[in-house]
Amino acid sequence: MASRTGLRYNEIDMQPKTHLKVDQDYRIFFLFMTAVMIGIYILSLNQNADLRQPALASLFTLLMVVHIVLHWMVIPIIQVSIRKVIYILGQGILAFVITHISRNTGMVFALYMALIGETIGFLGINRWSALSTLYYLALSLTNFVIFTNIENAAYWLLTIIPTVIFIGMYVTMYLRQAEAREKAQALADELESANRQLSEYAARVEDLSIANERQRMARELHDTLSQGLAGLILQLEAADAHLTNNRLGKARSIIGNAMQQARATLADARRAIDDLRRPVLEDMDSALRLEVSRFTEATGISCDYRSDPTQPVPDPIKETVVRAVAEALTNVANHARAQNVTVNVGMKEKNLSVTIQDDGVGFDASAIPPGHYGLLGIRERVRMVNGSFEIQNDHGTILKIQIPL
Repeated sequence: MASRTGLRYNEIDMQPKTHLKVDQDYRIFFLFMTAVMIGIYILSLNQNADLRQPALASLFTLLMVVHIVLHWMVIPIIQVSIRKVIYILGQGILAFVITHISRNTGMVFALYMALIGETIGFLGINRWSALSTLYYLALSLTNFVIFTNIENAAYWLLTIIPTVIFIGMYVTMYLRQAEAREKAQALADELESANRQLSEYAARVEDLSIANERQRMARELHDTLSQGLAGLILQLEAADAHLTNNRLGKARSIIGNAMQQARATLADARRAIDDLRRPVLEDMDSALRLEVSRFTEATGISCDYRSDPTQPVPDPIKETVVRAVAEALTNVANHARAQNVTVNVGMKEKNLSVTIQDDGVGFDASAIPPGHYGLLGIRERVRMVNGSFEIQNDHGTILKIQIPL
């Protein structure tokens, strides 16, 4: 039906509210209507001998063909308001003439009921479709009275009222079903579009995750490998210089130190890899105590660890704190020349507070040479959990980390 095209009209100017979307479902209605009209056409020819006269038969056939063709052309015709009015009036007159020529009361119902259903379909349920329906019913009643007499109008009324009610209910239900299908299709299109966007976002997140993982591995391994190998190169260059000058004892001593450093670097690299493969931390306090213990055993530097009771901490924050403390202790061991270190962990105004303080020589944070990424790694980790990172140099170095919980 025309209603399936998605047309809706304003009750005042009868203009389309949405663009036309031709659907193939309306053709089912027109095929059924055409079959009914062809059947009533053949029945009229058989019942009325006058219709078999060549001139009248030709006129009757021509009018029926025009009437059916106009039904099939209703979609492009009704796009303009004035043509819509002409269509309604013209089809009514055609139906009146065809019915009058046929002298078949079946035409009274077949032609006009099809027009009423079609009009409700493309106008909707409003006063314009009501006026069009009254127009068709008046023509139908006139035809019926001409065939019979005014006394039989009651029979027409008893037949036409339930038929019109049925058609109105059927078309209304069809319209609602069509609207529901169109909304469902629109929703499906939106969901498909959203799914494509989610797929794109997932690909972007995967790329970012890979980049973040590379940065994380760089943070974990930069000191272990880059600084250890840099030290080895310096020692080997010194040993080579002593060998050139035939200072074999000095060269042998440096080479021995280089071998010890190579073993220590290898051990540190293995520990870093083990840390990377270690599952999510279950207990931050235990992990921090382990890092402090490793630091003290490896360096002999006294490290005082203090921890106040804190609320449960999410896994990303646990890993950030443990990695930051481990990196800070590594920097102390390599650069600070400290005698004592203090690590404090606690709560401060709903923030997790971590402080690492040493009594070493301190350093200028703005003058860190290229290739040293320890502090950069700490900053990146803390930023990823929306925290803040601060460095102070006061009789040593103080690193302060604040992470909101």
